[in-house]
Amino acid sequence: MYTLDHQVLRTDIAGMPLDWISYREAVRLYHLDQVQYACGVLLYRIRGGINARSGCRSVIEVNSIIATRGDSHAAIKASKHYTPPLSNAALFARDAQICLYCGGRFRDQELSRDHVTPLSRGGSDDWKNVVTACKRCNNHKAGRSPEEAGVKLLAVPFVPTHAEYVYLRGHRVLADQMQFLIAHFPRTSPLHERIQMLAGP
Repeated sequence: MYTLDHQVLRTDIAGMPLDWISYREAVRLYHLDQVQYACGVLLYRIRGGINARSGCRSVIEVNSIIATRGDSHAAIKASKHYTPPLSNAALFARDAQICLYCGGRFRDQELSRDHVTPLSRGGSDDWKNVVTACKRCNNHKAGRSPEEAGVKLLAVPFVPTHAEYVYLRGHRVLADQMQFLIAHFPRTSPLHERIQMLAGP
């Protein structure tokens, strides 16, 4: 059963994932004739007003994935040099809610952003130098390197591609949306293993 808070995955006409949109934005794009094609499951059937001439009620059907015209930023986002913005929510999702020092899985409020090379030592606040850490491990490591703190980094931090970033920002990602996005991940993406791990046996 789909509810109105399920997100729609928007792509460009070549199928490049762009972002998540609400059903309202999807309906607006249909109304403006910006939707080139749709795939995935039928999420919503939105009924509008009754046409005075025909007596028919307007209906817009919204699928889980829609391809739209006219995003000038799609090529930039597809570039290997594109770096998505860093946020704690996306970082915690990248690391599968796991503290990369103790290996425990935690809720968002129990997690923090740790700089592998501390900022006070010239480390940068970017994807390659930050990992998810539970607050206990972050407090223990403090302004030291992992070696100095006697902790081991369990995985190498990486910069997600735009398709990976779209996945990381999704809420209640549906199976067909997940398959679509995974097809756009690099073959060597660590997210393949992390998604399988979250799915369980």
